[in-house]
This record gives sequence, structure tokens and C-alpha cells, in this order.
Amino acid sequence: MSGPYDLTSKTIDSKISKTQAGNYALGTMGSGQKANTFLVGYVGRSDTDVAERLKDHVDTYEKFMFSYASSVKAAFEEECRNYHDFNPPGNSVHPACPDGKGWKCPYC
Repeated sequence: MSGPYDLTSKTIDSKISKTQAGNYALGTMGSGQKANTFLVGYVGRSDTDVAERLKDHVDTYEKFMFSYASSVKAAFEEECRNYHDFNPPGNSVHPACPDGKGWKCPYC
């Protein structure tokens, strides 16, 4: 993932140049011994436009990271991987499969 960047509409517009599916992580920068560490608080995805989805989260977290996905399935699988790897406190439920697809999490 690229980042971390400030979670503002202006920064999102300047860093994300494609209208494309993708994944993101929201969080803050650590302090003390973790001062240069991005602390993941939430992970998510967009099946169509990662920039627009990120804008839904402006003012909820301090920073974001993102990556483009090559397909909707790739975005879903990456979100599942991020969910299992980071166990983010802001995600209360496992990522949902896109409607009508029937895909299973490859990490459960």
C-alpha cells in the first residue's frame, strides 16, 4: 500500500489518480518508540472507486494508506487478508463478499 497520507479530500484527490477498485487502511501514527509506525484502525475496500470510498471516512481517522486492485475479487481477497493480518479495532465484522458473487474468504 502507498502512504500513509493525511486523510483529507484534497490529499485523496492528489494521491489517487485512477477511478478503480482498491483497498485501504485507516489509522494514526504511533508515538514514542512507535513514532514512525502506521497503526491500523480500520481496513476496507471499494469495488469501483477507492478514492470516493475513502472520502466517506474523512474526519474519522488521521491517516490512510491505499492500493489499487486489479479486479473486484482481488479487492475482496486483499481486504480479507488485511482484516486477518491487522485485526483492526474499527472493523466489527468480517469483510462482506460482493453481492451475488459467493466467494469465500481465503484466510478463514
